[in-house]
Amino acid sequence: MISICNLSVQIGDRVILQNVDFKLPTNGFMAVIGPNGGGKSTLIRCILNLQSYDGTVEIDPGHAAQIGYVPQIKTLDRTFPARANELVATALKKKWPWSMDSACKQVVESALEMVGAAHLRNQQIRNLSGGELQRVYLARAVIGNPKLLILDEPSAGVDQVGASDLLEIVELYRKRTGATVIMITHDWEVAFHHATHVLVLKTHQVAFGEASEALTESAIREAFGHVGHSHAVLSGGTHA
Repeated sequence: MISICNLSVQIGDRVILQNVDFKLPTNGFMAVIGPNGGGKSTLIRCILNLQSYDGTVEIDPGHAAQIGYVPQIKTLDRTFPARANELVATALKKKWPWSMDSACKQVVESALEMVGAAHLRNQQIRNLSGGELQRVYLARAVIGNPKLLILDEPSAGVDQVGASDLLEIVELYRKRTGATVIMITHDWEVAFHHATHVLVLKTHQVAFGEASEALTESAIREAFGHVGHSHAVLSGGTHA
């Protein structure tokens, strides 16, 4: 599905990413972890072709035009006067949906139902909780049944129950459609117990592979400088 070779990003004298190389197969679920400023979101922008870079980013031609993206909700202007169904409809219209015919409304409704947010259709986005807004953005991302789904820290600003529900929806979507998922996360348990592949970044690629291969103590120490609560996860436990 995705092949990245010798990917590097430099802005002025600052190196943002360097020497990133991996191949993620179709229907894979890759968790991207690393410290703040480690280049995780920059990698996503490169895949979305929103960032200039050196190296190569290749996406299966049959899937390159079918990408769903869920951004960080903390970067969004929640004061914009929009209803949830209007926000989802922008993925279909490719512009603001000043009007929606019955066919458009039906597709939007189906997408909201898929993520358990049909009851939010007429809610103003400024009134939604973090978890509710993430569901709406997920509906917007999957409305076209994309074969590549990218999520940038979807659990940020969401409580533990909401984050667990969101992960379950993403997993069900992946299994139902055969889609490939890339998720930036700070949740060790998601990376270790749910992802098929893990990429550890700290400007450079620290590790890539199955969780048991990538989430080693040495890789964690190199990326974060300590092991911390990840020790329980790496040992097969969980953390609160």
